[in-house]
Amino acid sequence: MQNFDIIVESPIQKTYRSQVTVGTYDITDEKITERFTGCIDIEKEADWSIGIIYGNSGTGKSTIAREVFGEEYIYIPEHHNQCVLDDFPKNLDIKTIHQMLISVGFSSPPSWLKPYSVLSTGEKMRVDLAMALLSDRDIVVFDEYTSVVDRTVAKIGSMAVAKSIRRTKKKFVAVSCHSDIIEWLQPDWEFCTNNMSFLRRSHRRPKIELSIYETKGYWPMFSKYHYLAHNMNNASKQYVAFYENVPVAITCVLPQCGQKNMYREHRTVTHPDYQGVGIGSTLSDFIAHKYVSSGKRYRSVTSNPAFIKHREKSPNWILAFSGRNSRHSIRRLGGAGIRKVTAWEYVINDNKKDKE
Repeated sequence: MQNFDIIVESPIQKTYRSQVTVGTYDITDEKITERFTGCIDIEKEADWSIGIIYGNSGTGKSTIAREVFGEEYIYIPEHHNQCVLDDFPKNLDIKTIHQMLISVGFSSPPSWLKPYSVLSTGEKMRVDLAMALLSDRDIVVFDEYTSVVDRTVAKIGSMAVAKSIRRTKKKFVAVSCHSDIIEWLQPDWEFCTNNMSFLRRSHRRPKIELSIYETKGYWPMFSKYHYLAHNMNNASKQYVAFYENVPVAITCVLPQCGQKNMYREHRTVTHPDYQGVGIGSTLSDFIAHKYVSSGKRYRSVTSNPAFIKHREKSPNWILAFSGRNSRHSIRRLGGAGIRKVTAWEYVINDNKKDKE
């Protein structure tokens, strides 16, 4: 149980402007005093993964977080390099950094090579979270969580972050002025600074309902986020997924040359603000099912780690290349031999549910 009784005193400085203000508004105190009293009913070592401290501005969120958890646990990101990857601690291997960026929903390798300053606010949030989760802290207190990002992006990002945190042994405390992210972040406990109330409750993960249309003209919006190539065959059919009327992912499909009734996934891209919650895999599966259920065959070649992981768990995707049928067969390409390239064929399996 973490009780706190915090008194913050700010002496009034005797400057011209302050004294004019004191006289104008009849302020008689020599200092401004604030007091925050309450209890966060947890232990640092207890069995919890995610907590949230939220409330209106000026209600003591950051002050309380520092008092309860300690200054050393407040994560303050630093970015000095021309490549985001170089901002991570030097002792981390590159594979670990890649995996964490993907885990928090930032699955766009071309953007990893950019400096932090040119990233979108949503991308910056994902990078900061990845760095926080790879820090040597066992508890990470993240101040101003989602404060500067679009609210829909904040919700989607929170779902991706929650999934990532629960795969680690770390404890994560979000400090935020927004309560709309709570059901998406699914914290084990909540503390509201508006009325100093503590609550434990479980949340049902919100559903993400997509509308998918065959359409044209959206590729330029997604092209720069593709992990390998920015071009797209104009002969392809394009399918776009919309979430709350916003285009969030695209899949392009081409007929397979020289093979009758065979189609292949040409490109699938999810916008970085909506990565990490399975939208790309869901769209890819939906389009594959559409073609196969109409009597066609459908294949996909990918080196995207998130797609590979999803398909290895799915009963509908069968790894098929070089005539081998093993689900773990992988051929390696590239000069360093580190990029996995897998070829898959989609089949309809009515006896098992696809595992997300």
